[in-house]
Amino acid sequence: MGLLLHIDTATEHASVCVTNNDIIVGFAENVDQKNHGAFLQPAIKQIFNQSEFLLKNIDAISVSNGPGSYTGLRVGLTSAKGLCYALNKPLITINTLEIMAMAAIIDGDYNQQTTNPVYFCPLIDARRMEVFTAIYDANLKIILQPTAKILDENSFDNYLKEYNILFSGNGLQKLKTVVENSNASYTYVQHSAIHLSYLAEQYFNKKMFANLVYSEPFYLKAFFSPIKR
Repeated sequence: MGLLLHIDTATEHASVCVTNNDIIVGFAENVDQKNHGAFLQPAIKQIFNQSEFLLKNIDAISVSNGPGSYTGLRVGLTSAKGLCYALNKPLITINTLEIMAMAAIIDGDYNQQTTNPVYFCPLIDARRMEVFTAIYDANLKIILQPTAKILDENSFDNYLKEYNILFSGNGLQKLKTVVENSNASYTYVQHSAIHLSYLAEQYFNKKMFANLVYSEPFYLKAFFSPIKR
């Protein structure tokens, strides 16, 4: 346990959280995706100004490292690495989909008494009918590795035959237009840096730190930029 700063700018909902020995001591959020860069540093400063702690005394910094918005991931990781370099602190990087699954496990609305095992499937909206997704069990064991997937009526059929799946994330609307299955349920729980903090505490206690020099965003798929004609 320690004093940790948590940064999540991977999707349209950005947030910053500070925890001290698992206790939340400050939180700020921003829902204007175009403004994540301008939001981040002032939010961190405000949290520490309003708390009894000093930024220089943090023990580590965690960041949601993708997949997600290309710009958002760069904003979050660049800020986290910059602070780690300046303060000589370790960096913790955690997959965005894992954070979203944690949010669904903790705060999602689902029937825990079902006879079928429940899996958790976060969906991040990508272009057209594509999403970034993965599947986890209730212990965050990976069932389906993070992948870019084009949704259709047969998506997740192999899993939905035997398991109840709780889907979450901003890719839900795409999924609901093509998949109809009684074993599929949905939650609109919003993940945040608070859910990131639960995982980061585990990483910190196990000293699972990222390589500060070589850490890069996990884009999952090459950045797409349409050519203007």
